[in-house]
Amino acid sequence: MRKYLGWSALATTVVLWSSFALSTRGIGGSSLTVADAAFLRFATPVVLLAPLLPSTIRAVRRERPAVLALLLVGGLPHFLVFAFGARLTSAALTGMLVPGTVPLFVTLLAMARGRTPIPARRVLALGLITAGVGVSGFLVGGGASLGGVGLLLVGGFAWAVFTMGLQRTNLTLLQMVLTVCAVSSLAVLVLAASGAMPSHLLAGTAELGDVLLLVVLQGIGTGLGSTLCYAFAVKALGGGPASVGGAVSPVLTAVLAVPIFGEVIGPGLAVALALIVAGVATFNRVGATPGSVDEATGIEPDHVIGGGDALLVVGDAGDRGAAGGLLGEDLAGALPAGGVEPRGRLVE
Repeated sequence: MRKYLGWSALATTVVLWSSFALSTRGIGGSSLTVADAAFLRFATPVVLLAPLLPSTIRAVRRERPAVLALLLVGGLPHFLVFAFGARLTSAALTGMLVPGTVPLFVTLLAMARGRTPIPARRVLALGLITAGVGVSGFLVGGGASLGGVGLLLVGGFAWAVFTMGLQRTNLTLLQMVLTVCAVSSLAVLVLAASGAMPSHLLAGTAELGDVLLLVVLQGIGTGLGSTLCYAFAVKALGGGPASVGGAVSPVLTAVLAVPIFGEVIGPGLAVALALIVAGVATFNRVGATPGSVDEATGIEPDHVIGGGDALLVVGDAGDRGAAGGLLGEDLAGALPAGGVEPRGRLVE
């Protein structure tokens, strides 16, 4: 029964990850602006997690400003880059490039901090991802599309920077989610109210159906549901099977984009998709091997498996230093729906 629930949670996670990419790609065809979508995405978790605000504010006051800055990169900046990149490309590329390139950028940042060598199997994985990015950039046509690919790559880099913040924060997972969402929703509200970004919500022209759809898919689904479901799946199934979700999500996104947006999976896109999916699967499998320690990054949680805005940090359960907030007992206590638990030196 537990494994059945674990597979159900993983399937739900993959669907939610895909829905994030698809709904973001569809913003341009709705009555909502990018600012509206961002506000709904971030304000919804704030409302749902409002009882945690007092304890979160106290925890934020104890956090280092530099770490908070890294975490906030994963909020509104990441969303805006992702959304505008989605407008200039396809749903398939949107669902593929950001989560697909995060392992590459995370490893490059780790190398920049002198954490070497990289295991041979991970080098192969990063090579496949790089080849897939090259194919996707070479085969798209027009300057706007190339610009969209570039924006999505920036989105992947922004998520890798956010990962660095996760390594150092003392906030629990739900405190981190609430902090990022609260600051991001306030920032986008200021941008919309000042006229820097157009808002149909403020103008009163947004359609109720579009508002409710974004609230459900992104505010609830991506903001909270996918994170908690994935954490439960990892606890029920283990890191290996659950990490496959990071590779399956881009495929589901590409397939669903055919009937929803009328997109075509041509030979070039199919090759790029296959390369990146294979790279992500290989990369995740290296980090998910039971009892292994990531030789490329030591014991710090440099390995983040995620799609869209969902995430899971894998690292040293015994590390009670700067990364302690999201690890071990703290993370287990922060997740009411299953959470994670220390197993040996790794957190699963």
